[in-house]
Amino acid sequence: MNSVTESRLRDAADPADPSDLLRLDRQVCFALSVAARNVVALYRPLLEPMGLTHPQYLVMLALWERSPRSVTQLSTVLALDPGTLSPLLKRLERIGYVERRRAPDDERSLAVTLTGRGRALRAQAERIPPAVVERLGMPVDDLERLHAVLTDVIAATRATPR
Repeated sequence: MNSVTESRLRDAADPADPSDLLRLDRQVCFALSVAARNVVALYRPLLEPMGLTHPQYLVMLALWERSPRSVTQLSTVLALDPGTLSPLLKRLERIGYVERRRAPDDERSLAVTLTGRGRALRAQAERIPPAVVERLGMPVDDLERLHAVLTDVIAATRATPR
């Protein structure tokens, strides 16, 4: 065997250096990305009977907390750009879950209000969080700790200059 072949065999047999800062499995962004994709995928079959996508579900959660809300308020609470939020609201309006109207006290502001159908959907949605916990198969305490850590990560990213 020549030295190049020996080197290739050794590299293939040895695990990657765990101190390598660029190892994929050490990247927070990678873990968050894969976890987010996988968790959202768990929601998909639960939301389909309700006619909702995951982003639409998040809008509905915000509106079940308080309705009406302005588009600006929804954009802030959901951490979404208004341009991203607008198509979600249009679709929710088309399926009859929300209404968008100009605010009577400020014609520049668009108020989003739940319809009767949108309010009634909440009872069905209450089954989703326990179903997701069951599908994850993780203790609720672990999920609550994860939520707290992710909330800290969100706060840290907002405090970091861009």
